[in-house]
Amino acid sequence: MKWIQWLGEHFIGLFNAGGKEFMSMFTGIVPTLIVLLTFTYSIIKFVGEERINRAIHFASKYLILRYTIMPILSLLMLTNPMAYTFGKFLPERQKPAFYDSLASFMHPVTSFFPYANAGELFVYLGIANGVTKAGYSVSDLAVRYFLVGIVVIFLRGFITEQITKYLAKRMATN
Repeated sequence: MKWIQWLGEHFIGLFNAGGKEFMSMFTGIVPTLIVLLTFTYSIIKFVGEERINRAIHFASKYLILRYTIMPILSLLMLTNPMAYTFGKFLPERQKPAFYDSLASFMHPVTSFFPYANAGELFVYLGIANGVTKAGYSVSDLAVRYFLVGIVVIFLRGFITEQITKYLAKRMATN
């Protein structure tokens, strides 16, 4: 009968621990997320949605901007999963590469803008926790994580675009 007592204590203990974690997030990260969202939406309203759309359309014309600026802005302004809608500015042949670069930036964006992909925040927080325990600065990690993310999304977008071109050409000849 001791196992029933143990089960009862530990079962509710699981929920108590979850409640404590939720409250720590609610008093820690939630206010930050609200302020970041407010800031981002204020910028969009200040600049104007139409200007933002024109800027994205402009960026879609150039390879380096298409796989750096477009994914970053789409995640910051629309967050995951709505960020994929920026693909509407691209021709069909470039959409797979845009998707690849955008999906590859889902984790690095959380280092500075956790609201952009809050569902994956646990990845960055896990890494940050390990870095903190090792005695290193989380700020250094955030900058490096974000910058390496930009390099990776450009490379993935470029490579995927080349693969898509190759496959399209190959399918056209068959």
